[in-house]
This record gives sequence, C-alpha cells and structure tokens, in this order.
Amino acid sequence: MTLIKTSLLNGIAVIVKMLALLGINKILAIYVGPAGYAALGQFQNAVQMITTFASGAINTGVTKYTAEYHERPEQQRLVWRTAGSITVLGSVLTAIVIAVFNKQLAGWFLNSQAYGGVFLWFSLALVLFALNTLLLAILNGKKEIVLYTIATISGNVFALVVTGLMVIAYGLYGALVALAIYQSLAFFVTLYLCRKADWFQLNYLFGSFDKHVLLNLSKFTLMALTSAISVPLSHMFVREHLGGAFGWAAAGYWEATWRMSSAYLIVATTTLSVYFLPRLSELQDASALKAEIFAGYKLILPLSMVCGLAIYVFRDLIISLLFAAEFYPMRDLIAWQMIGDSLKIGSWLLAYLMLSKTMFKRFMLFEVISTSGFVLLTYYFTAQLGLYGVAVAHAVIYFIYWILVGLAAMPLMKGTVVSAGSNV
Repeated sequence: MTLIKTSLLNGIAVIVKMLALLGINKILAIYVGPAGYAALGQFQNAVQMITTFASGAINTGVTKYTAEYHERPEQQRLVWRTAGSITVLGSVLTAIVIAVFNKQLAGWFLNSQAYGGVFLWFSLALVLFALNTLLLAILNGKKEIVLYTIATISGNVFALVVTGLMVIAYGLYGALVALAIYQSLAFFVTLYLCRKADWFQLNYLFGSFDKHVLLNLSKFTLMALTSAISVPLSHMFVREHLGGAFGWAAAGYWEATWRMSSAYLIVATTTLSVYFLPRLSELQDASALKAEIFAGYKLILPLSMVCGLAIYVFRDLIISLLFAAEFYPMRDLIAWQMIGDSLKIGSWLLAYLMLSKTMFKRFMLFEVISTSGFVLLTYYFTAQLGLYGVAVAHAVIYFIYWILVGLAAMPLMKGTVVSAGSNV
C-alpha cells in the first residue's frame, strides 16, 4: 500500500468523520454551549488517560511489531496473545476501580459528583472500548487499510448517532455518556471485519504472556503512558487556567478551536499512524527512511498548510457552520492555532520515525518538555496577550519540539538506523 493510496483511503474515512463532526459540533453548540464544550474536553482527556492505562498503553507497539513481523505469523500471534491478555486484565481491573470511585472521579474531572453515573457507564463499556482499539492496532499493523477504513467509518457513524440522540434527549449529561460508550459499540463491527480475514482467529488474542514480547511492548507502554498522561493533563491545566482567568466560556472557545483543528488535521494524523508507523517500522536502510520522510513532507505538510490557510480565510463562515454565534470570539485564536498545527505536523513526521525505532527515552523526554512547556507558555502569553496567547503558546512549543525531534532523528537518516527494541 503506497503513501498515495493510503492517503486516498484515509480521505474517504476523513470525509465521513468530518461530516460526523460537523453534525456533532452543531448539536453540541446548540445544546451545551461553550461551557459545555469545556466540560466535554475535560471528560475526553479523562477517557484518553484511563483507556490508555487500562490497555497497558501497548497499541502502538502492537502496530509496530505486527508490521515488523509481517513474514513471521507465529511471532505476530505471540504479540497479539500477550497484548490481548494485557488489555483484558488491565481494562477489567480499571473498570472495577472506576465503578467504585465514580463520584470521586466525577468531582475531580468534571467538578461535580452528580456526573458519577457517567463514569459508571464508562466502566461498563471499558473492556470493549479497549479491545476495539487493540483490533484497530492489529488491522493497522497488518496494513489492512480497507478494513481499517471501514472500522473507522463505523466508529464515526456510531459517534454521530449515539451523541446526537443522547445530547438531544439528555443535554450535557447525554453527551458525556455518549463519549463514554460509542467506541464499545464500534467494537462489534471491528470484530466482524477482523473475523472475515484469513489471518485472524479470536483465540489468537488470548493466551499466556511471552516474556520477550512483554519486554518489547513495555517500552511502548512507557512512551504511550507518557503521552496519555502528559498531553491530557496539560490540556486540563490549560483549560482550568483559561476558565479561572477568562471564564469557562473562554475555555470553551479554546476547546472548540482545538476540536476544529483536530478535525482538519485528521488526514495528516491518520496517514502518519496508518501508513508511516508500519512502513517506518519495516525499513532498516537509512536512505529508504530518508526517502519516506521526504515523501511525507512533500504531501502532508503542504496539504495541512493549505487547509490551515483556508480555515483562517473562511473562519467566520466555518464558525457559523460548525458551531453557533456565541462561539464567534474563537476567531481570534485561529491564526496562531493554524500556524501551530503546521509546525505540529512537521514535527510529528520525525516523531513517528523515533517511535518506529523505539527511541523511547528521548521520545518521553521530548513529550514531557513539550506538554509542560505548553502549559508554562500559556500562562506567560495569556498574561501578556489575553486569551489568544494560548494559541501563540501552541505555535511556539511546536516550533521548539520540531527542533528537538529533528536533532534526535537526524542520525537515523544519515546511516545510523536504530533497530527494534533499542533503548536510545
């Protein structure tokens, strides 16, 4: 599967996802408003952290080693059995903890124990939620791009239908419950798609742990947990700061800007995870790695920059279509947010190269630097510039991050290729 073909197939999924997001954004804008957006952002960050922890944070490793062992099916199955057992054990134990401490978690993440029921729903759905992400990681590693695209589309459709119905019926509470359960419903579609593949059997997902596989996956656990904890926490700190300094409606403007940003970058980010991670994991020749990275820069970076420019030019129209009139102040954040997004994509191409070669110490260090730096720069720039300082902080930190990952990845493209399992 070539970069162009992968991007085209991803484009189909992206169109569906963007249409789904269009519907979801409009419904949320009408029924929950800017302050509701801030609450949804807090819960979404909680979901990201909890699901990553529950699954053992191994899904990136599953994709890498499934791709790397493409000519060794028995070794792939060892990876899947170890990963599946970790996922089930971790998600069951985590679900029990969530159910027991549901009110405390609601008070911590959502500032109200009245939302404890949301976490109860989440605990019930967590095992299927985690298994769905595991199956998607396997499809990604097997380069089953068509099946992966169908599974992704089904998840987006579930998100639109479930969120729409729940928000209309129950308002913000319904939106939170929908966020907690929709991926567990998508699991059944993903499982059906996998069962049709000749390389898959359900019993391949469960069995005894392989010590060597467990050691390799543990390095991805460290990297993924670093991201899963530091990124959502940084967003929570930023959101709390904006809410305290400018009001929760202002925090909602930033959340809406971030969601819009994530939506248009889907083409780039999914191509990175679906094409580049498996592809870079396979390659051991430095010149081939360099060629793939430059191919990515020629396709993905210009596309993201053009999209960012278009969003800036048509920002008022986009806000009216995707959100509502009360979200109009977010227009002041868009220019710097788009600049930061282009810098983000440029840096992530090299970050995925580091990830594919298991450079876990540097990856973790850079992740902590970037997320903590974003928080600190937000405090500084918002004090100097007001609300739109958060978008300036976003751009500045990704400029710094690009320099860091560029320096770290340079030896890989000059002839020193790090083998799988390296602890560089």
